[in-house]
Amino acid sequence: MAKLRTRHSAQHKFKLALEAAKEQKTINELASQHKVHPNQISQWKSVLLEEGPGLFNGQALCRQHRTQQARETQLYEQIGRLQMELEWLKKKGGDHPG
Repeated sequence: MAKLRTRHSAQHKFKLALEAAKEQKTINELASQHKVHPNQISQWKSVLLEEGPGLFNGQALCRQHRTQQARETQLYEQIGRLQMELEWLKKKGGDHPG
């Protein structure tokens, strides 16, 4: 039987990455303590170190906000098109009873 992948919360990933970045324990010690593969902790540490500075200058938040706004705009446009199509279909269907 295949083992299901464990999903870790963002908080858990951040905590382990921060511990790894402090270098008070080795990555192997953290991995065995938290039952996570050492490569995974190394990857989370790399992400933390690469994207960490962006947290303080607002770039990461601005990029995320712009992406979210673009997605919302697309969805509202789609909703508008679907509402127009629905109204058109209602009118078209109303012309022919039964």
